[in-house]
Amino acid sequence: QLQLVESGGGSVQPGGSLTLSCEGSGFTLNQYYAVGWFRQAPGKEREEISCISSSDVTTTYAESVKGRFTISRDNAKNTVFLQMSMLKPEDTNIYYCAAENWGTCGHIRSYDYWGQGTQVTVSS
Repeated sequence: QLQLVESGGGSVQPGGSLTLSCEGSGFTLNQYYAVGWFRQAPGKEREEISCISSSDVTTTYAESVKGRFTISRDNAKNTVFLQMSMLKPEDTNIYYCAAENWGTCGHIRSYDYWGQGTQVTVSS
């Protein structure tokens, strides 16, 4: 089964930092995929917070995380990262990564592969 695997979640105090990782399972998450990071709180819709397009041409961020989160890719490791800093309690969510075959950042329904999610909790 082709899917993604997220790691790096955990608990952190407000103002702290975490780095999430996203890797392919059953396939190689190479530079030709667009990869998005999403988050979903209980009872709410899943929202995209960042995306990196094929060959890292473009990166996008939701206003709520702009200036605090950075998306990047390590082609040697076929891994996409989400560096999160200045974390706030409202960043508490399950974070998911998703990959899109055509390499473009698009609507949530355009993503082909998803991970199971990793929990991030920001609390004092």
